[in-house]
Amino acid sequence: MVALLALAGCATPAPRPREFSGPSVPVETGGWAELGQVRPVPWFHLLNTGPEALEWRLRAIDAATSSIDLETFLWKADHSGARMLAHLLAAADRGVKVRILLDDSFTMHQDVAWRALSQHPNLALRIYNPYRRRVGGALGRFLLNLDDFARVDHRLHNKVLLVDGRLAIVGGRNVADEYFGHDPVFNFRDLDVMTLDGATREIAAHFSAFWNGNWTLPIEQLVPESARHPTLAAVRSWLGERVRIPARDAAATRSAWRAVAHSAHAGQARFIADDPARHDPAAPDEAPVAVANALRELIGRARNEVTAVSAYLIPTEKFEAALAQAEARGVSVRILTNSLRSNNHLAAHAAYRNHLHRLLRQGVDLHEVRALAKDREQYMPAPADTKRLGLHAKAIVFDDHTVYVGSCNLDPRSLRLNTEVGLVIESRTLNAALRESLALDFSPRNAWALRLVEDRVVWIGDDQTLDVMPADSVMQRLEDWFLSRVPAESEL
Repeated sequence: MVALLALAGCATPAPRPREFSGPSVPVETGGWAELGQVRPVPWFHLLNTGPEALEWRLRAIDAATSSIDLETFLWKADHSGARMLAHLLAAADRGVKVRILLDDSFTMHQDVAWRALSQHPNLALRIYNPYRRRVGGALGRFLLNLDDFARVDHRLHNKVLLVDGRLAIVGGRNVADEYFGHDPVFNFRDLDVMTLDGATREIAAHFSAFWNGNWTLPIEQLVPESARHPTLAAVRSWLGERVRIPARDAAATRSAWRAVAHSAHAGQARFIADDPARHDPAAPDEAPVAVANALRELIGRARNEVTAVSAYLIPTEKFEAALAQAEARGVSVRILTNSLRSNNHLAAHAAYRNHLHRLLRQGVDLHEVRALAKDREQYMPAPADTKRLGLHAKAIVFDDHTVYVGSCNLDPRSLRLNTEVGLVIESRTLNAALRESLALDFSPRNAWALRLVEDRVVWIGDDQTLDVMPADSVMQRLEDWFLSRVPAESEL
């Protein structure tokens, strides 16, 4: 290990080609122009359920005529991931310029396949802030890059799909079955918003800045060509065995697009995003805090209500102060997050539990998702009674006119370590629609309401009240308690 670490050298990225380098140019004709006539742009549509979110992504990709820009934190080679990739490859085959920007956290054992896909003349793939030593699995990669931890600790957590510079999907979903309701065991309640012309020029400029940033490298530079690696033909064969792309009925497709545009919400949006690192991702003056600052500012302007949904709730000192100040001026603050049972990151819950009493004492109305929520079939195909539910959505309702939907959790990793994005939308009807959809999540059928009784936390549901946190076992509670004593909150 000492010998390997001694080989670290300089981690400064080398120059690379700038193919597909500019922002996507909006397509002004064809189907997008027609949709803009159905309802004046910009318009917005909530993607509230997983199956709906996947289907509209595939429809958008299939509708592309010029360009597709996609960035995500995680992409699994499961059914949903394969379907998305097959449709993107089909788009590239018909001449659409496809750019895929990935974080490097979960590319182990996948990067050789991504390298093969980059052989397509219309498809390019780049990695943000890559690990220098790329051998082994997750643990091996972590250990072999310990000397560079301060840099690689900063990840790209953005989730954006931009088609033809006109239609965008922004939200919390990664590309994997559990984000679209198709996992056989565990699925997330997640959320996106789809928009036509809602801050899409700003989204295109954001993507271009990351794509051409100093810490974004082409997959070809990270994974040298090798006869042992799969070819593009081999990846096509693998996809062909798993995915069949049916021919879309043109009339039905046009009707579906017109219907979603007709029912969409009018409004105005601004895109908030952290900037890519310029010189050093670990430098304090390059900390990705733009989204965190924007959200705190919105909380500071709220007059009546802040209702937040965050998979992980570990408020930083500044964010906790913003919530306390809102409560002090009479704003109702309500938050939904994961319970111990529904949380997919035990360490994140362990850090959150250290904030429970303080949040409740300052007046926050706190709720936790029930893993066996009684209405969980809303977010996954039947049979839901054999599956568990977790929370992955990131959204905030401000008063009766503003919403935020994006990738940012209310934890230190999102607020000051990872890059994040989101749409802040001014729309009373969208605000009302999001409020209505979240009412099901806050219902005691689906979430525990946390209360202080003689300075002890109790969890109140529609059918029972618990004086210990809901968990799978005593051992899980013990693990959670032990991890809550580990001083690692700033990394979570």
